[in-house]
Amino acid sequence: MAMGRGSACAWWVLLLCFSVLHSEIARAATYTVGDADGWTLNMVGWPNGKHFKAGDTLVFNYSPGAHNVVVVNKEGYDTCRTPRGAKVYESGKDQIKIGKGQNYFICNFAGHCESGMKIAVNAA
Repeated sequence: MAMGRGSACAWWVLLLCFSVLHSEIARAATYTVGDADGWTLNMVGWPNGKHFKAGDTLVFNYSPGAHNVVVVNKEGYDTCRTPRGAKVYESGKDQIKIGKGQNYFICNFAGHCESGMKIAVNAA
């Protein structure tokens, strides 16, 4: 009889673990940067009014060869310069999971960042 209770307890623990894992996955959201317009010029205000969380995914849609997405630090964002070792995405359909705190992204094609093709996203 003790084995029966142990098995039932193990199932409850397994069910609880699955529920917690599922709720963590369900909380992550996906945002298409620029909405229907995609990743383009004048993006600075796009994050306004949105509530991002660590683990959310940003989808950057754009024409490869015309734009890119570069993950930068605050200095890179403010100066529109790509720091050494920065991650550069070029697929045109980039999916980037954001971390807690500030996340900065620019397009480093000549003049694009300076024309507002950059966003700063703060994730809780």
